[in-house]
Amino acid sequence: MTLQKPSEANILWFLPTHGEGRYLGTSIGGREVNFNYLRQVAQAADQLGYFGVLLPTGRSCEDSWVVASGVAPFTERLRYLVAVRPGLQSPTVAARMTATLDRISNGRLLINVVTGGDPVENRGDGIFLDHDARYAVTREFLGVYGDLLAGKTVDFRGEHIRIEDGRLLFHPVQSPRPPLYFGGSSDAGIDVAVDHVEKYLTWGEPPAQVAEKVARVRAAAAKRGRQLSFGIRLHVIVRETNEEAWAAADDLIKHVTDETIASAQKIFSRMDSVGQQRMGQLHGGRRDKLEISPNLWAGVGLVRGGAGTALVGDPQTVAARIREYQDIGIDTFIMSGYPHLEEAYRFAELVFPLLKLERSGNVTPLRVNTGPFGESIANEHRPLQTASQS
Repeated sequence: MTLQKPSEANILWFLPTHGEGRYLGTSIGGREVNFNYLRQVAQAADQLGYFGVLLPTGRSCEDSWVVASGVAPFTERLRYLVAVRPGLQSPTVAARMTATLDRISNGRLLINVVTGGDPVENRGDGIFLDHDARYAVTREFLGVYGDLLAGKTVDFRGEHIRIEDGRLLFHPVQSPRPPLYFGGSSDAGIDVAVDHVEKYLTWGEPPAQVAEKVARVRAAAAKRGRQLSFGIRLHVIVRETNEEAWAAADDLIKHVTDETIASAQKIFSRMDSVGQQRMGQLHGGRRDKLEISPNLWAGVGLVRGGAGTALVGDPQTVAARIREYQDIGIDTFIMSGYPHLEEAYRFAELVFPLLKLERSGNVTPLRVNTGPFGESIANEHRPLQTASQS
């Protein structure tokens, strides 16, 4: 099988609906995350040329559907990666929500399929199924959900889901439906992914581990006669020099105590998510082994669930690491940084010019040369442009 190496990348940013600040694991430097702030982040990402934004899901977050529908009218190009939750939602209701948000956003909706990996949180939401049973629900859900969005009338009776005369009267803008993104590192997760989704996601593991996972998923999909594309979820700490970037990484966790780490790791240990287990194994809860691969830092994962690694370095180094993942087959990068408003600008301004980016095609392309860059010198001269535009 010939490996296709993407030459262009889609870069998404992150809307921090679960909280925000300058430091991890502390209220010091915390920032109120209200609607106006989330709109600011989204508008910045839109103006800077990000492909889209990911909205997290779970009881620690504001509801992603409400936030996306509120923010989307204030942006033009930006896509919104919003979660459907098999087991929490009826597939018919989820399909109606999907079609509606895709229409009112003019086809800018992406769907993140989230099965859920914390049994305690799941029980709080009324889900009392084990790991593999949740993926069985996900399989039934996606079959019904996909058929409804494709315009079919659905009668279905499975082990977990029963639908009679299910149908949509209003259809999504995107045909046959918005693309499905999905992350699941277990055998059960991969088995569902290769049958139903378009983009398989992984958290930011070292390139060798990501390469193994991509090869495994690609081979499983090929056996079903399907091809998937691949994305990765990473944080980023980029500064003008490597020394400044590593200092910023240390600064991000300077208020994190050993007690905070122990408490967080105890919570992560109860989860049955294979992806979360793989994240934890990268650092083992230890501060002294955080650079797990060149310029890949696991400090975020000491206290944050889910994506726990960051690319750290100067712009050229970060761009080179992104290209390493592209060589593996990754074409989509979902990035974030603390605080998200400032870091959206920093990452775009420093790294975008070094990458080949795929631009949005459903609205007017981003124009980058319509005004001065930088403050005029002595009220007379424009500063010389020193960085090429991507």
